[in-house]
Amino acid sequence: MSVADESRVRNALTIDVEDYFQVSALASHFPKDVWDDTPCRVERNVQRILEMLREHGAKATFFTLGWIAERYPALIRLITDEGHELASHGYGHERASAQTPEAFLADIKLAKVVLEDISGREVNGYRAPSFSVGASNPWAHGCIEEAGYRYSSSVYPVKHDHYGVPDAPRFPYVVGAGLVEIPISTVRRLGRNWPVGGGGYFRLLPYPVSAWGIRKVNEEDGKPAIFYFHPWEIDPEQPVVQQAGAKTRFRHYVNLSRTEARLQRLLQDFAWGRMDEVFLPANRPAA
Repeated sequence: MSVADESRVRNALTIDVEDYFQVSALASHFPKDVWDDTPCRVERNVQRILEMLREHGAKATFFTLGWIAERYPALIRLITDEGHELASHGYGHERASAQTPEAFLADIKLAKVVLEDISGREVNGYRAPSFSVGASNPWAHGCIEEAGYRYSSSVYPVKHDHYGVPDAPRFPYVVGAGLVEIPISTVRRLGRNWPVGGGGYFRLLPYPVSAWGIRKVNEEDGKPAIFYFHPWEIDPEQPVVQQAGAKTRFRHYVNLSRTEARLQRLLQDFAWGRMDEVFLPANRPAA
């Protein structure tokens, strides 16, 4: 590793491990009772992501559905065997804001047990599907802490039609008795927060916009950035749901054929690590 590489800020790379038919925006087209009969593509996509990470010597955190883990246990063990962090995305991809506190707690407890039983590793992190922790369900952080997680990455401090808490802190903060909430990265311009941490924005906007935003977080704010994406975003051959609305189809399918090449640039241009090692001091490897 060169001196230039060592001087780079190490950011946190995260992958939300769900399949194309489990996306919240397509829920009406793929109710849960058809999931078992719907062809999965997640295994091949995660394996390709692992190959890319290997090529670039990068580590990441995989926020994984318990439903996926039960069906692909060998894939889960491969993720951890290669030195990546396994974290929870809940069991059945239910939005936290659409559940009662009791149902939410049961879901995230089940996911943690499933992931830990399969991997043989402790699961410390949780991310709510669709960043669905916000003003409507302030009790959610208490449930996440009660379930035994050490950190959450469930609040996105942006204004969005499906999620977001625009006035939430932009950087990690403690909630409850000690749970750390780690928000997806934004830049502050014109009196508001702008998303630069991945997802559909990474596919929609030219790559230099995302790279500029991550550099601003690193250099202007002096903080590590957090980036996220999904395995289905590198899969332009996935089935297209023609019955979905125009906005949903645009958001889900825009630039899928370009995402893998953009991720290759991202892995080359920045240094990447696991969430727990970047943001939880006790987990950082010795220098």
